[in-house]
Amino acid sequence: MKLAMIGFGQAGGKIVDKFLEYDERTNSGIVRAAVAVNTAKADLLGLDNIPEENRVLIGQARVKGHGVGADNELGAEIAEEDIDEIQGAIDNIPVHEIDAFLVVAGLGGGTGSGGSPVLAKHLQRIYTEPVYGLGVLPGSDEGGIYTLNAARSFQTFVREVDNLLVFDNDAWRKTGESMEGGYDHINEEIVRRFGVLFGAGEIGSGDNVAESVVDSSEIINTLSGGGVSTVGYASEDVELSSGGGGLLSRFKDDDGGEMDTANTTNRITSLVRKAALGRLTLPCEIDGAERALLVMAGPSAHLNRKGIERGRKWLEEQTGSMEVRGGDYPTNEPRVAAAVLLSGVHNVPRVKELQQVAIEAQENIDDIRQESEDNLEELVEDDEDELDPLF
Repeated sequence: MKLAMIGFGQAGGKIVDKFLEYDERTNSGIVRAAVAVNTAKADLLGLDNIPEENRVLIGQARVKGHGVGADNELGAEIAEEDIDEIQGAIDNIPVHEIDAFLVVAGLGGGTGSGGSPVLAKHLQRIYTEPVYGLGVLPGSDEGGIYTLNAARSFQTFVREVDNLLVFDNDAWRKTGESMEGGYDHINEEIVRRFGVLFGAGEIGSGDNVAESVVDSSEIINTLSGGGVSTVGYASEDVELSSGGGGLLSRFKDDDGGEMDTANTTNRITSLVRKAALGRLTLPCEIDGAERALLVMAGPSAHLNRKGIERGRKWLEEQTGSMEVRGGDYPTNEPRVAAAVLLSGVHNVPRVKELQQVAIEAQENIDDIRQESEDNLEELVEDDEDELDPLF
């Protein structure tokens, strides 16, 4: 799947930067074009892989390149005012070569949280290609203002994109990690999961062709109903056979060939269960998911159609959805991986909790503002009768 990725804000820029690194390392060719947009000059300078001409600094007239300080209303205003500058960078994207846009942002801050829904709305108005969002929720320990930002951004962003893929930092932060180490680890996890998913179907000359091809249309159809999506992932290291007999040799081998087939099938179904029931990018109950997609990646000798069909059937039973697609994606990595995309999920306790905490935070902020005004009034009113004001 060929994507034009736009990283909005600090987190979004870093994730897109990491996607480019992943692309180069795995030769997967997912990112057809990459743009970073920010109000903070320092964040743009800290990127390694996004070309300098594709780094767009907005809001210079208002914040002088210093960011919006977690004010996502200001972030949204600046994005609207400077949308032509962002469009200038998007104009360089060969849109006829891409399958979709992916707008990536952390939802807890100011620039990405406020600006990404504005950009998504703009792209939807101009282009016919799908516009997806990849939103990162802040950890619950990051503070009330970030939770409030995320809740407001989430409910706006999800309405402006064709589908919102969500990653919840809360489910992935390790105890005792430094801030920088924690975010690096989280960004690796994001890129690995979405990399396997979006990389499916890419075939180069001389590559093994999948038994059951997953291509970009399968992903687009799975995401097409809108709503919120989450991705599960599980992998297992395997030994690459030096003989290179490929998939069919597993079936034709007279000495224990049947056992090999059974092992391969069992390994695949086990990995599918681990992916769907393990840590999802956004933890949720998988029953009630409207659509699902299973991608099995790995050396072709370790993939078989029977295992994938069993895994797909199991996903149908667990989700209750009749729209479950599946297929394989042969790679030369010494690892078999299952990526499960669950789209249109509803039973998401984290989002409900986020909204509740945000409502409380908003009420507290309003109370504190009122109290602050009352305190100031009280502080100065005693002297007002005796002192004359300057003007």
